[in-house]
Amino acid sequence: MDAIAAGVPPFSDGRSLMIGGTSPTMTPTANLRSAKVRQIFNRFDANGDGGLNRDEMAALVVALNPRVKFSDEQVSSILDEVFRTYADSIVFPAGLTFPGLLRTYDDGAGDVDRDFDALSLTLPHSPSTSSNSTASISAGDESFFPTKGVLTFASTVTILDDLDILLKRLRSNQIQKSDSQNKNFDSFSEAEVELDWDESSSNYAVFVKDLAALRRRAGDAGPEEAFDAHMAVGHSLYEHHLFYEALCSFRLAVEVFPTDLRPHFRAGSALYSLGRRAEAKVEFLLALEASTAGNNQWADLLPQIHVNLGIALEGEGLVLNACDHYREAAILSPNHFRALKLLGSALFGAGELSAAEKALQEAVFLRPDYADAHCDLGSVLHAMGEDERAVQEFQKAIDLKPGHVDALYNLGGLFMDAGRFVRASEMYERVLVVCPHNWRAQLNKAVALLGAGEAKKAKKALKEALKLTQRTEVYHAISHLKVMEGRRKKKGGKAGELNKEGEFLVVEPSRFKSVGRKTTLREDLTNALQIRVFQRLTRLDRCDIEELKKTMNETDVPLSYSGGGGPAKSIRKAGLETILLKLLPFLRAETFQGSVKAINEKILSVLDSSGSGRVDLGMFFAAIAPICLGSTDRRKRIAFDSLLWRQTDGGNGELIRRIDAVAYMKLLKAVYIPRHGVGESTETRGESEFDASMISFGEFLEMFDNPKSGFGMLRALVKLETGDRIRRSQHTCSVCRYSIMGSRFMEARQQFNLCSHCYSEGKVPSAFRQDEYRFKEYGSEAEAMKDKCACFSLNSKGKKCDR
Repeated sequence: MDAIAAGVPPFSDGRSLMIGGTSPTMTPTANLRSAKVRQIFNRFDANGDGGLNRDEMAALVVALNPRVKFSDEQVSSILDEVFRTYADSIVFPAGLTFPGLLRTYDDGAGDVDRDFDALSLTLPHSPSTSSNSTASISAGDESFFPTKGVLTFASTVTILDDLDILLKRLRSNQIQKSDSQNKNFDSFSEAEVELDWDESSSNYAVFVKDLAALRRRAGDAGPEEAFDAHMAVGHSLYEHHLFYEALCSFRLAVEVFPTDLRPHFRAGSALYSLGRRAEAKVEFLLALEASTAGNNQWADLLPQIHVNLGIALEGEGLVLNACDHYREAAILSPNHFRALKLLGSALFGAGELSAAEKALQEAVFLRPDYADAHCDLGSVLHAMGEDERAVQEFQKAIDLKPGHVDALYNLGGLFMDAGRFVRASEMYERVLVVCPHNWRAQLNKAVALLGAGEAKKAKKALKEALKLTQRTEVYHAISHLKVMEGRRKKKGGKAGELNKEGEFLVVEPSRFKSVGRKTTLREDLTNALQIRVFQRLTRLDRCDIEELKKTMNETDVPLSYSGGGGPAKSIRKAGLETILLKLLPFLRAETFQGSVKAINEKILSVLDSSGSGRVDLGMFFAAIAPICLGSTDRRKRIAFDSLLWRQTDGGNGELIRRIDAVAYMKLLKAVYIPRHGVGESTETRGESEFDASMISFGEFLEMFDNPKSGFGMLRALVKLETGDRIRRSQHTCSVCRYSIMGSRFMEARQQFNLCSHCYSEGKVPSAFRQDEYRFKEYGSEAEAMKDKCACFSLNSKGKKCDR
């Protein structure tokens, strides 16, 4: 029971890889496995009351870990963890029942076969074995990680003893170097806290040299014996956080038996610990490939392979791919609560809220004291609008782990959304107690204090946030507070009345008129601003349109007949995620996950309205083409080429079906214009369903540019892309009082200015009440100056200026 012996729960929280596991070499049937656990249980149920009490469990832990010298405190800590984790399998006063012990093995806390052999137990009608036999056994019968007291090679035991001496010597030298002379090296064990190894020291160089000699000794033996020794040495090094040296040993084992999954699996864990996630993914895939080629020989280890592979994929940002492997692990091992928790968290990260809720509820059902699962379930429920249940889940996580930063932070966000600013600031303050350098918590605390009317405290919190991070938005927020406070003092207002002169009215769209053809209509600007937010969230505005064209031409998708009946170039969402990674290779993993989530919620949910898990790849390329980086003409052309690429019949390479163009326009409306929603399917109905006519690129452009049925707001979107990073410090919005960025909208008669957001929302200062408002858009200061000069010229000639 390795995980129990180490004093940690069978599955640790977070994204740490699982390194323990059941033996992949022997795959007993369920009955045989249960019989072996029953034998182990009966061996330690000394009083025969059908349960293992603390004394009996302590004897079990010590017997299964003969190389580890446990202190009384360590044994007590281990038992506390076991009895807390499997509380539902405890019968008072007997203790842990047989089903509970079986669950510990099912959860990966130990190796049934190895423990069974270590205790010299036998099943009825099976040949007896001897615990002190030193005869070598075949590679097919060896334990995953041999230890003394288990049937293994005698040479491996000797090598492990020598490795222990080397590790103790290295530990001793490093502690002496750090002036810690009181350490008892004789009691050094795997359960103790590791040091941060100083790999640049001369002592470490000597250790590596001696370790190389041990590896040579191991390699001089026969293949099975060498494999056994390399794996055992690698495991010991891994447990002492010597990940690179462990990796070297596992790779030596790979050289001995390249088709064995175990060294690949362990090498993947070591690579992930070293931060080499892409290489770790490759090793886990090799392990999975070896397991499938082994005729279900490695069934007991398959769930862990899928979980670790999912973690590695998620580390690269491939959250949809990770979901597939977490789901597979949960199918193979229905009681694998950690796989279910990871699945729920990944689904939440992909925006699949309903599926995430089900997975996380199952995880907390299987393990009620799983704080991380409660926290993630709370986040999912909050996203679904069930705030009361969300608060309960966050509180459960905090009760289980009082310093749970994520639960405290997310609960603060929930209170913020509910307008409970005082409670929100308290939550963020508790986060800062645990993590004083969390600038996001400091910034959110400032916002909560501002919402609670504590302007001075908010300003102080903002300054603290600026000290922690030099992000420009924090600086601008502080500047804005100073400006508003100065205006308040000038007007003699009270604290909290920072925006007295900035009160506004919301005007109906019909009362907003535009001056000149270049002024963007309010409705188009509203849609363009929402698309611009999506662009920034997904970073598709940094994806070159020519790269999209290249990727489309290089992607070979087989025809699929699922869904609509006819052949289509459809692809699973996980496969599409891999294509997105090629389009956005410059994003970090966390940012890419956010991009995938936004795309899944906004685009893939429309393309896969039936929930089949597959999407039309050509339609997807066409959907993102208008918001990629490039000229307006090229965006339209690539959108047309995407519809051309998806055709499986008809056309001559220059024409597309009209029905596809109509479906595409409906898709754009459903995705990018909220009021159309996802209910308006991209499929066509009625007479157009039988329209077999073809259209050219010119006709497609007419449909695309149509302001009513097409995507006419693309012009407004391009304006935002080119101008929304320009800060016009000499002009402030008369409503929100911020410096205007991008286009400036000036009212022709009253001469007040609005920013793009206030203009799109129909906000005007309450001091300027009119029946009708006429706005002119200024995209640059040069344009504004030119317009002002023209107006002055007209006035000098005695003509009345209509402005």
